[in-house]
Amino acid sequence: MDLRIFTEPQQGASYDTLLRVAKATEDLGYDAFFRSDHYLKMGDVDGLPGPTDAWTTLAGLARETSRIRLGTLMTAATFRLPGVLAIQVAQVDQMSGGRVELGLGAGWYEDEHTAYGIPFPAAKFGRLEEQLAIVTGLWRTALGETFDFEGRYYQLKDCPALPKPTQERIPVLVGGMGPRRTPELAARFADEFNLPFVSVDDSAKQIQRVREAVQEQGRAADSMVYSNALVACVGRDEAEVARRAAAIGREPAELRENGLAGTPAEVVEKIGRYAETGSSRFYLQILDLDDLDHLALIADQVMPQLG
Repeated sequence: MDLRIFTEPQQGASYDTLLRVAKATEDLGYDAFFRSDHYLKMGDVDGLPGPTDAWTTLAGLARETSRIRLGTLMTAATFRLPGVLAIQVAQVDQMSGGRVELGLGAGWYEDEHTAYGIPFPAAKFGRLEEQLAIVTGLWRTALGETFDFEGRYYQLKDCPALPKPTQERIPVLVGGMGPRRTPELAARFADEFNLPFVSVDDSAKQIQRVREAVQEQGRAADSMVYSNALVACVGRDEAEVARRAAAIGREPAELRENGLAGTPAEVVEKIGRYAETGSSRFYLQILDLDDLDHLALIADQVMPQLG
């Protein structure tokens, strides 16, 4: 079972802060460091020192780390043209020696588009479908061949489909709770399906939908990795749980209900309940990026119990 660290830098983090967290992630034995792809803070925080770009960040971390996987939950399809995104991700994969994964979503946060002058189209899902087809198609195109695409939103003609990533296949993540189109898109294009901040019961229902969609595409249901992203707030005792909850402006009871919170034993038990739904990978959303002892505690007292 994989444990991955997931950060939300738009809430306020410099590159240097992210680098410290990524190095701790690697040193402590976690599987991967992921980050959100947003340009505007959410909620009642100042967001200082300001946003960092996801793929610029990952390019830097690619050269500063050596083992952990690196990726996004989720890059917004509204932020980049698909041909440009394919180049960016392939280059960072080369820079990392083949450790990159791409989470790609439709884009949903209208305020950040307005704030930075990014178009926010109405038909986002159709654009996401075409982006997935183009990005994966470009990477699959054999050397010396060209790639053409004639879609409603994007057209490519005689594209050399370069550069190629180091990995033969960069893992692609799709996620969400849409009951029909989301599972279908995942089944067609994704290697991993991610469930963002949902309950055990809702995870079980959506994983079953995705498994059925995967099989309808002629794939084995277990060819997809199923994962959950959940806020983490772990403490050695109740006082430490309360302190960490207060540091991120949350209540321990609410975090226990909606995330992975409590003592290590409590968190291991809840991860076990998610695992029963078919989930085998967990993205621990870490909101206090200065609290590296939090990562150390989870690595020391949660990770060894998961097998």
